[in-house]
Amino acid sequence: MLPQMLSLQALHLRAHGIAIRESAKVVDQAQRRVLRGVDDLDFFIGDEAIDKPTYATKWPIRHGIIEDWDLMERFMEQVVFKYLRAEPEDHYFLMTEPPLNTPENREYLAEIMFESFNVPGLYIAVQAVLALAASWTSRQVGERTLTGIVIDSGDGVTHVIPVAEGYVIGSCIKHIPIAGRDITYFIQQLLREREVGIPPEQSLETAKAIKEKYCYICPDIVREFAKYDVDPRKWIKQYTGINAINQKKFIIDVGYERFLGPEIFFHPEFANPDFMESISDVVDEVIQNCPIDVRRPLYKVCVQVCGSSSAMCTGVWFFIGRVYRFVALTGTAQGKLQVAEAALLLGHALFWGPFQAPSPECGQKFAMKNTLLPLFHSG
Repeated sequence: MLPQMLSLQALHLRAHGIAIRESAKVVDQAQRRVLRGVDDLDFFIGDEAIDKPTYATKWPIRHGIIEDWDLMERFMEQVVFKYLRAEPEDHYFLMTEPPLNTPENREYLAEIMFESFNVPGLYIAVQAVLALAASWTSRQVGERTLTGIVIDSGDGVTHVIPVAEGYVIGSCIKHIPIAGRDITYFIQQLLREREVGIPPEQSLETAKAIKEKYCYICPDIVREFAKYDVDPRKWIKQYTGINAINQKKFIIDVGYERFLGPEIFFHPEFANPDFMESISDVVDEVIQNCPIDVRRPLYKVCVQVCGSSSAMCTGVWFFIGRVYRFVALTGTAQGKLQVAEAALLLGHALFWGPFQAPSPECGQKFAMKNTLLPLFHSG
């Protein structure tokens, strides 16, 4: 019985949207009940949802946490039956959860998987631990460890997660309200200020495409401005789009936006005046809040997880370098920083999950349906 692996946060952020047909209908109550089964099938997820302008787009996951369980259940139906093409009764499921997920959400998820999908077994893994395990591919067997700092940047939120020997130090986790979606909005704002001729209804889509295709993290913002000023032809790119209304092409120059978008991680005041703490400050603060006996190992290993934002992945070594360059200059970290390791992981859970799920250690931790279902219905 092969396990199936699903990541609720790393199904690629595009898959978090769901488009549902919402049209005014004048029908009696009986007819509405009859048509409800048909209406429930009239929705799309992922890129198909974004490409349906006549449908209402909703987001069941906000900042990595499931907020609408009815939509999430319908979302999961399409994932399992349409895309995985699997019979859930025949497979154990390995699922991942974001940091700071509440016990209530975990119980809701288990209840849906056992009662609605009738899965025989379920294992809920921590994304940060899978990310550290995925970084083993670049190390010798004797150097493999499950201790380190994981910077997990998703669509709606970025978490800095300390992991010691495979266990998340939950009391020291910090989140940053800057993530992939904020980069998109910031690039959209920069393009609007330039008035480059993008159709208003396509500004967000264009900003997202530019972020995914051209953005990167630079080692030094001042030098990056100088590079563009000295040789603009080399660094300025052109993006070509098609107007959805008149089908005409439009071409825009993409310049400073290429590096200013991801720069909000180090200068969050660019995009969010209410949050002034850079990612470097947060990493050092998280490590200093951990027990003293694990601080040195945490300074040695840093894994950058860019599960959704490709802008974070382009130049990931510069990202880790800038984080640790600041950390090394602080008095608390001097003499402790030895090596920083970065893993370029697109969908870290999707990468390591299939290897972890069939392992004997993971198999012993699956929760079985006949064990948990009585707990849901007790009391």
